[in-house]
Amino acid sequence: MSEVDTKEYLLNNDQEFRQLVQRHRSYEDKLQELQSRSFLNETERFEETIIKKKKLAVKDQMQVRIHRYQTGHSQG
Repeated sequence: MSEVDTKEYLLNNDQEFRQLVQRHRSYEDKLQELQSRSFLNETERFEETIIKKKKLAVKDQMQVRIHRYQTGHSQG
């Protein structure tokens, strides 16, 4: 099963994966909002850095779930 197919399956059948995707999108929306500003103060730059790290951590969790699913379903 391809990664795209696996993501689609997990989106439809795995509540935790869906929540991770929603959180990732939420972080992306916040980043877009910050990046649309012409100037960020120090607090906003710090917030941007934290959001990027959280977004990356969520993406890593999603990749682990995808890999775990693919590994568990490729044997058989």
